[in-house]
Amino acid sequence: MQLLHTPSSFSTFPSPFPNQRTASVTLHFRFQPRYRSFSRREIRCAVADGGGDGDSFTAKSGYLFELSATEADSLAEYSVSNIAAVYYRKPLVVARRLFQTGIAFGKWFGLRYVDSLLERSNDMFETRAAELRKILVELGPAYIKIAQAISSRADLIPPSYLDELSLLQDRISPFSTEVAFNMIEQELGLSLGEVFSEISPEPVAAASLGQVYQARLRKTGQVVAVKVQRPGVQAAISLDILILRFLAGLARRAGKLNTDLQGVVDEWASSLFREMDYNNEASNGIKFRELYGSIPDVVVPLMYKEYTTRKVLVMEWIEGKKLSEVKDLYLIEVGVYCSFNQLLECGFYHADPHPGNLFRTYDGKLAYLGT
Repeated sequence: MQLLHTPSSFSTFPSPFPNQRTASVTLHFRFQPRYRSFSRREIRCAVADGGGDGDSFTAKSGYLFELSATEADSLAEYSVSNIAAVYYRKPLVVARRLFQTGIAFGKWFGLRYVDSLLERSNDMFETRAAELRKILVELGPAYIKIAQAISSRADLIPPSYLDELSLLQDRISPFSTEVAFNMIEQELGLSLGEVFSEISPEPVAAASLGQVYQARLRKTGQVVAVKVQRPGVQAAISLDILILRFLAGLARRAGKLNTDLQGVVDEWASSLFREMDYNNEASNGIKFRELYGSIPDVVVPLMYKEYTTRKVLVMEWIEGKKLSEVKDLYLIEVGVYCSFNQLLECGFYHADPHPGNLFRTYDGKLAYLGT
């Protein structure tokens, strides 16, 4: 993979994936206009080629990126009328998405039904769980976000499904680094070399909405995490929300339910759209740090608002392990105490406390990410 150009003083961190072929640590520069814009076709191809085993979502659902810049900009905030107006003019895309989603889930439910009739073994149960995870990845971020919420409810789903869905918290195939670096430059209005003195040649983590690089700020030398949003993610999520909202209305009428299912979808969608604006995450992180950063053994990373936009977020780098991977009863007590402060004292709480966002630092403290 050929990385985006940078000044000759620019270098990279060692690759976070030592067993995977990545770009050379010494970059070979090619100069091009700083703010080159990729076409939608280039983005689709570049994203599909990134991530080792490929981006399954882009390979299966890349047609959702076929929006003009004006249409994409109109989806910056959640509005059912705006989403409907965009996709009303694209009936073939809507029909294709309905067909794709229906076939994917219909086939899976059919196989599960056959398994239950034939009373197949637990091995087949685990196979179906893996197949469901693959389907969710192929269908994209909206379904992955739903799965992430369910994966934290061990009281609702069987262990086999819990194990598979928990992989969707932070183990999604990344998209192209070249596209990511180009997006950083376009969003910040600066070249990479003007902002960072070092940056990892590959992402250190990838999730449903974006991926993270490790970098060092040129001005201060501070090691930071740089989160970059997946290209086209808002358009893809918008259509899926429109479909889910339509299905929720059908389910309510068919089941004669008193619950406003469309209202539930709207509330979730509004929260998701706020999450896709990294300016909101930075502001929330700053407030969260002010309120809870002084609690003993609680760490909240510093946000760099001057390097944050709707699609790019720069924050302090936190070293550690996911809390779910370590056994530390003391940190559980710290987390419970902090949670009570959030709910009972301040009324401002972490809205996405899944295991991928809670870390045990190497000096034994509890770090909150993804506020």
